[in-house]
Amino acid sequence: MSGITTGVTDVHAHVLLPSLHAEVERRAPEGVAEAAALDLRRNGAESQAVSGPMVGARVPKLTSVAERLAAMDAQGVERQWVSASPNHFYPWAPEGLGVWIASEANRLIAEHVAQAPDRLTGLGLVPLQHPSRILECLDDAVLGRGLAGVEISSFAGDVELSDERLEPFWARAEELGAVVFLHPFGCSLDERLDRFYLANTVGQPAENAVALSHLIFAGVLDRHPGLKIVAAHGGGYLPFAIGRSDRAWRVRPEAQKCEHLPSTYLRKLWFDTVVHDPAALRQLVDVAGESQVVLGSDFPFDMGLDDPVAFVGEAGLPADVAQRILSGNAEALLETRVRA
Repeated sequence: MSGITTGVTDVHAHVLLPSLHAEVERRAPEGVAEAAALDLRRNGAESQAVSGPMVGARVPKLTSVAERLAAMDAQGVERQWVSASPNHFYPWAPEGLGVWIASEANRLIAEHVAQAPDRLTGLGLVPLQHPSRILECLDDAVLGRGLAGVEISSFAGDVELSDERLEPFWARAEELGAVVFLHPFGCSLDERLDRFYLANTVGQPAENAVALSHLIFAGVLDRHPGLKIVAAHGGGYLPFAIGRSDRAWRVRPEAQKCEHLPSTYLRKLWFDTVVHDPAALRQLVDVAGESQVVLGSDFPFDMGLDDPVAFVGEAGLPADVAQRILSGNAEALLETRVRA
């Protein structure tokens, strides 16, 4: 890709925070060791052996702003929304440590994007596993650090996104106009996905579908219609099998906790373009709407899009729709946020 199309925004790009990880390792070595064992069990030794060198080769792009900007220029991307690599979620962390991790991540991400504020927008973290402490971390990210919102996982411990304890979080995120970027970390299917890289290829789309279904069926989007939730990986399987959810809503009383057909809520969510198939991108635009799809790459990991701008072009969408995906929709998401 040569040159930059004005306004092209990649909403799905990651940063590594080595100093944070080192401090967590110092404070809670047993927790880190247990988490590593869980990762190995979930992913399998073969995938772990490949992933280590893959991430290692990408550390410069994940940590250096200069390397990041050079890669963006090569992709034709003007702006990135930078979020922590999901291995920084630490869902096992106890309350005090979990709050510190979120606050420190917010500080480090703010410092990273401040090196190129005209090119980078930051998303912070909250300790999803500790609902009673989320509001202070959300406020720290948005009001204290000037970040555009926060990144969350599909679940953390016993906390699903339908959990009533998260109601204050959704209300505050709506009030602030903050972006909530949903990016899974880990999959509850565990060892069933421990070979063939299924933990990623199947696990990530499954986790997205489960998490979004919790939000929809629990009525979270009815109670908080102004939420700005952006789902990574095109929302996983849900947009492509939403008819089954609609059928359940029609025939099963326990699936009728939301006010409308589940498919209608796809037009109240946003989805990135990391779907790897131009036909799937066209279908995503069809079911969610041309205003609800935003450019993403999963930068700079191997399961991301190497040339995200070209990928949108391959879908053969009308020029005005492609332009909205490349820039306009992301810009609109940030227009009404409260700034620090």
